[in-house]
Amino acid sequence: MLFLMDTTWDIEGIRSQYPALRDGTVYLDGAGGTQVPECVIEAISQAHRSGLSNVHGPFASSRRSDLLIAGAREAVADLVGGDAGGVILGPNMTTLTYRMAAALARTWAPGDEIVVSELDHDSNVRPWVQAAAAAGVMVRWARVDPLTTDLPAGQYAGLVTSRTRLVAVAAASNLIGTITDVAAISAIAHAAGALVYVDAVAAAPHFRLDMASMGADLIALSAYKWCGPHAGAVVAPVELLETLHPDKLEPSSGAVPERFELGTAGIANMAGITAAVDHLADLVAGGGSRRQRLDRSLAALEAREGALVPATISRLTGIPGVRMVGAPTRRTGTITVTVDYLTQGEVAARLGEQDICVWSGHAYAWELARALGIRDTGGAIRVSLAPYTAGSDLDRLVGALTTIVSGTPA
Repeated sequence: MLFLMDTTWDIEGIRSQYPALRDGTVYLDGAGGTQVPECVIEAISQAHRSGLSNVHGPFASSRRSDLLIAGAREAVADLVGGDAGGVILGPNMTTLTYRMAAALARTWAPGDEIVVSELDHDSNVRPWVQAAAAAGVMVRWARVDPLTTDLPAGQYAGLVTSRTRLVAVAAASNLIGTITDVAAISAIAHAAGALVYVDAVAAAPHFRLDMASMGADLIALSAYKWCGPHAGAVVAPVELLETLHPDKLEPSSGAVPERFELGTAGIANMAGITAAVDHLADLVAGGGSRRQRLDRSLAALEAREGALVPATISRLTGIPGVRMVGAPTRRTGTITVTVDYLTQGEVAARLGEQDICVWSGHAYAWELARALGIRDTGGAIRVSLAPYTAGSDLDRLVGALTTIVSGTPA
């Protein structure tokens, strides 16, 4: 056995809430998308059952839609410590980031600069790089330390200038789990008058976020990475959003945040967002406001993963031919390895044959995979933990990988 019984973490109680776990499949692919608990499924289903109509109509089904959207804004605001009036909802983080890049680029001029990071998922790189090219704006790159695979915050002092308009940075790497010092990076950016756009997609499933302490001007999320439906959000202060004017249909609302939300929302999914945030808040028992419950539950989740991850790394690297990718000082519950003598795709396929779900490849961390030397060699195997991950899941992974490796040449 890999771990003793959980004491403060009711893993069996949590797992019982996830219908997808009942067939014994091991889901270690949470960084690509998590399973959803019954409360999320029921919230979405009940929204459909109740009867929904498009928004802002003079009848009950439309008012229900309005309330579901307002509830989702409030839930996301609680998750990140933001203002519900500044919560933009959309289909996913990538789509929303492209929208925000287009809107912000209207405020840039030739000679301005932006700073992006090679640590990031490409959804927090390419939209900015492409918008900068269209606007005649210079792009500067923050680099990952090749030894530690940290993103040194100190380098931003030499990257940010008086012409910097935006710094885009991930709160955590989706490929290797590196947690960045967003607060230190934001302090440097703000001293020069630049905005900070934080990709929190890979961070929100693992630790508590707070926009104020991070110094995030805009923060982007994907609900399906934290046990919610396929939907995304960007959160920013209302007063900042009031200064931005995206393209939109002429008759559509010009109010904030609606003017950033193109087309009709997946209204039933809004109920799922709220249910998912409530689920996160109630992972451990205790009362208080949703913000207070989130503080308690996500602190417990972070502590649990802080114990699970080193033990898992120790066992994985004890298997001959299994090598770690990345060694960050602080990391989330995402572990990345390569396996000798086999392609990483073959390893993932063999694990999949045993109902163990992991991803192989570059995970859209395009620049990071290049910097680590794995982009053109098949990438790596990514193991990512979720609130429902049990010690027995990790036992099965280690056992299966040991068997796979033992059948390859010495």
